[in-house]
Amino acid sequence: MIEPLRDVRSYRLPVEVVEPLRRGLPEVAAQTLAAIVMEVPAYAEPFAGELGHKIERAVQAALGTFLNLVSRPGTDPGTPLASALEAAYALGRGEARNGRSLDALLSAYRVGARVAWRELAAISVRSGQPSGTIADFAELVFAYIDELSAASVAGHADELAASGRFRLRHLQQLAQALVAGEPAHVLQAAAERAEWTPPQTLTAILLPERSSRSLIDLLDPRTLPLAGALPDLPGTAILLVPDPQGASRAHLNRLLTGHNAVIGPARPWLQAQCSVERAVRVHQLHTPARGKVVDTEDHLAELVVSADRGALADLRDWVLAPLAGERGAAAAKLVETLRSWLLHHGRREDVAAELFVHPQTVRYRMARLRELYGEKLKDPQWVLALTIALAVPVQEA
Repeated sequence: MIEPLRDVRSYRLPVEVVEPLRRGLPEVAAQTLAAIVMEVPAYAEPFAGELGHKIERAVQAALGTFLNLVSRPGTDPGTPLASALEAAYALGRGEARNGRSLDALLSAYRVGARVAWRELAAISVRSGQPSGTIADFAELVFAYIDELSAASVAGHADELAASGRFRLRHLQQLAQALVAGEPAHVLQAAAERAEWTPPQTLTAILLPERSSRSLIDLLDPRTLPLAGALPDLPGTAILLVPDPQGASRAHLNRLLTGHNAVIGPARPWLQAQCSVERAVRVHQLHTPARGKVVDTEDHLAELVVSADRGALADLRDWVLAPLAGERGAAAAKLVETLRSWLLHHGRREDVAAELFVHPQTVRYRMARLRELYGEKLKDPQWVLALTIALAVPVQEA
């Protein structure tokens, strides 16, 4: 609670001093408003028309409250002063809601105090008040304006803080709706509530929550953070980053180096859930090594062949059935060689280099595989099935 103004409480002006001032209030208010409009550009347009008349009446009321406080000896000034301070506080909140800066508000108070005092002092001089009385009155006027100004500053700050909290809540709700894949009309309404300008695309990034907090300020200001939305990946946050495509995607990869991140594909912003889901799938296949960045674009083939893990396992069992009679270690070496042979189109030297064996070893193993598979290794359908089945190494399937 703001304490009543001490000077006003302890000092009272004679009625003969106050009455000329009270009669001149309408003109003082008009002069004050005109000066504010002229000297503070932020108020030139808003104070035009009917709003200007309302503000003029508010200025007159504020000055009238001040004169009431200094002209009634023996009364408690707390209530009328508290009312004026509440009005000033509400003014500050309203200015923040209207998007006007604190600098504009304080400038208006400075101009208003100067012009109001100039006009009130002129009235006092014309009414023959001594210089000592006018000096005391000046001190009271500026102290009163300072109190109103402080109340408005507090209101402005509180409104910005409150609106900031509201917007953060709306942004979080928007991020949750995007990750949940809500319908387009729901997402568009959420974006409007959050005052968030949609980009063309969004890209999901999965990374540790502590990293997301340190990186958010380096990304597009429209980036939407969301923590705790992935129960299967505790401690993992989602960042929905606008339009990181082309060269900017490479920049994003560099920026994320050292943060154990997975980058999803760019998708139209209304389909951001698709980017999240793919990033989650790749994260499950390849948990980022310490400090590494995993780009889902580098794992598309693996995503395709592992989309139905049950079907992949059945296909693998079927195409590897000819090896059923081989011992465990021998069978594993034959599968490894067959996979490399398929990927390198039968180039023995390349297969040997990949497996770190002698080319002659590759020849022996392939001879055994031809014994087991026969003509199947020349059948395009079998080659296709084998290639798909062995596209992912056995230990990763």
